[in-house]
Amino acid sequence: MIQRIQTLYLLAAAALLAVTIFTPIAVFAANGTELTLSAFSFADAANESVQSTLWLGIVLVLSALLPLLIIFLFKHRQLQIRLCGVELVLLLGDVAFIVIYYMLSARAVEGFEFAASSLRLGAVMPLVAIVLVAMAMRAIFRDELLVRSLDRIR
Repeated sequence: MIQRIQTLYLLAAAALLAVTIFTPIAVFAANGTELTLSAFSFADAANESVQSTLWLGIVLVLSALLPLLIIFLFKHRQLQIRLCGVELVLLLGDVAFIVIYYMLSARAVEGFEFAASSLRLGAVMPLVAIVLVAMAMRAIFRDELLVRSLDRIR
């Protein structure tokens, strides 16, 4: 199970997404204060929530847990391939939510003039996870083809 390359890809994707949940996604400088966009809130430096980003957090948690489930279904390769497809859709949803909340964050707070905004490492990790899950899906598919070719020989 652990010796397969797709397991390492899926573990790396799960780790990246777990880190994304706990790190800032973007930081906005406004009127001398700093506002941080994270997985579950858009808050200022005193952690007073300005806007809830609950849906982003839920999708991130689901997309962080699904690779761990996929790893333990190693005897069901077809199901693994399908769940990798579901994971890719969840990751695209993560990226879409990050873009939406990043674009809407400037409009969320009235009376603030945003001087600067910057994306943090948490915004890039779902993109890297997309690549890792796609590589895991390809490796699982190659394993399935190998098993089918060996069944044909018997």
